[in-house]
Amino acid sequence: MVLEPWITPSMFYQFLGQGEGTTAFDTYTFCEVLGVEEANKQLRRHWDTWVTREIIQELAASGAVNSLRLPVGDFMYKSYGPYDGCFDGALEKVDELLDWAYESGLTVLFDIHTLKDSQNGFDNSGQAMGFKWTTALNSEFAGDVSFEHWPIRSARWMGEFDPETASYPEINHDNIEHALDVISRIVERYSGHPAVLGLEPVNEPWQYTPIEELKQFYWEGYLIVKKGAPYWKYIMHDSFRFDTNVWGGFMDGCPERAIDTHIYQAWRDPDSRVGFYFDACQQKDRIAAMEREFGPVVVGEWSLATDNCAMWLNGFNDNLPGFPRLPCKYIPCADPYMGYEQPGTPVDNTKPIQGPYGSGMSGPIFGYCPVDRDWLRESSGNPQTGRDWVRSPPEAPKHLDDSDNVMTHLAFKKINAFSGIGHGFYFWNFRTDVPEPRWSYMLALEKGWIPKGNLNDPRIQNACLAEDKFEFKCALKHDVAEKSIKEALGFILDATNSTSVGDTLQLSGSDLRTTASEVIQEYFHDHKGEGATCDFGGITMLVEINRTITDDDEFGWDDDEYQPVIIYSGPSTMTVVLIALVCVIFGLIAGFIMSMHMNKKFNKKVRESKLFRRVNSSTNSLVRKSFALPDYSDAAEIERLVTSQNQPGQKSYL
Repeated sequence: MVLEPWITPSMFYQFLGQGEGTTAFDTYTFCEVLGVEEANKQLRRHWDTWVTREIIQELAASGAVNSLRLPVGDFMYKSYGPYDGCFDGALEKVDELLDWAYESGLTVLFDIHTLKDSQNGFDNSGQAMGFKWTTALNSEFAGDVSFEHWPIRSARWMGEFDPETASYPEINHDNIEHALDVISRIVERYSGHPAVLGLEPVNEPWQYTPIEELKQFYWEGYLIVKKGAPYWKYIMHDSFRFDTNVWGGFMDGCPERAIDTHIYQAWRDPDSRVGFYFDACQQKDRIAAMEREFGPVVVGEWSLATDNCAMWLNGFNDNLPGFPRLPCKYIPCADPYMGYEQPGTPVDNTKPIQGPYGSGMSGPIFGYCPVDRDWLRESSGNPQTGRDWVRSPPEAPKHLDDSDNVMTHLAFKKINAFSGIGHGFYFWNFRTDVPEPRWSYMLALEKGWIPKGNLNDPRIQNACLAEDKFEFKCALKHDVAEKSIKEALGFILDATNSTSVGDTLQLSGSDLRTTASEVIQEYFHDHKGEGATCDFGGITMLVEINRTITDDDEFGWDDDEYQPVIIYSGPSTMTVVLIALVCVIFGLIAGFIMSMHMNKKFNKKVRESKLFRRVNSSTNSLVRKSFALPDYSDAAEIERLVTSQNQPGQKSYL
């Protein structure tokens, strides 16, 4: 029910090429720019086609889905600003969806995805907060319309944010009361519906949210829910602080409460498949620690994306500075799911990327939309030692595309980590407008990356076997600059305040490498359960402990984790030289024979030469025909041969 441009870009294509005051970036500006009547007309068309009874039935029939997480806007229950009238009919659609879910045996978790004045500054909060137009600064170059968001992002739900101190000098209690009133209205409306699993009072409050005020809000929301719907689950987002020091013991003893964390790999630096596999499995340690110190953990959002390429993932026509880390794959933009009556569709395939332009680039180019990169088969035949992923093209040749293999194993490892220790998980999202199975649960099911049916598949249960035993260590790569090593040690020193790390910083050469390797491995081992990754600025890599890594090693399960591929890289230099030499010799012989047949003067000169005398005197009819020599029955030829071989000083061959 909340618009996000990256999920449904067909709703936002109409704003490409627009200017200040005529461009929408989120739900708030969608209603503001289009006006109540047009916005509501488009929203109703979206609601009628985006989620249908058939889709709910298909999800239920997969056998692996038992609950749906429904993002709703606070404005749907207590309207304000441009939302007034814009979302007329939305609550009836929610009622309809609840009935469909109940028919199919699914539960629904209400997730309040937006709060007044934004809880995180993202477009998923309803309003991308922290925004300014910068068109005037670009007019001297191309006259492009431009804007800035990410460097000045803010969130004003709890008050005015001070970017200098990253704090809230004053708390906006009116906004908090507004949110609590929304919780009351949701409980009042749906407490008797049998499909409702529970409620999440706010989605992704950002990490600068005052933690004590947030906890107080969670307490008050919990009391409202338990008073009106005592059997509902109450699931609280971790505010991007999945830390036992923050949440351990909070609301201890209260029934039906859980902590929600969102685990993505899309914003990680590029890595090998082994790095992503290990990162997926190690989340189990973090979840287990929170389960011990707080209680039930739900992974409220996760996906299979390993890069940041999905179009508009970081906002309409925008991107986080520095993202994506690698070039993206492009595919034809999809036809509009709601039909061609939707303004702005189909995407104009005669135009390059259009404005307005943010601080980063993402958008359709000549009718093609960016999606996640393919995974390439390693030419070494070994996913541990292969480095082809570093220089692989965004779109792999079909015979070298290993995406199905990598995504299947990554999905199994993630499900193993989330389900083996925690209390459930929700994939984000159930579908996407641009066909991207790394973000679409339905497409991932269709491709077989996520299995249908019971998730107790032995391949899932054993997916993290190697990682669970921690058979890996974090090792320095070869030829890493000393400066980079010392930067990594500086990070560890700041985190641990260890004197031994400080002493290591004074070393150099091989002593530095040897000692730094031990320090880095120790830090990684001790902190992997808290989310530490084997990266350290790109100077380290995961290798198996007590193993010599060779191209003959195997990694993973016994069901063909990796299919070796022999890639023909061309002949060696010596082979090329020999082939060329043979070709030259063959060409000379062929040319000589042709000249003997076609040029009488050349033929005569050759037959009279000393070098050719042995061939000239041959009695083999095949040789004589090949070189166009007269037959022995020719009297003139016999006389010439006798005369030439009886000359003084010449040795006779007769």
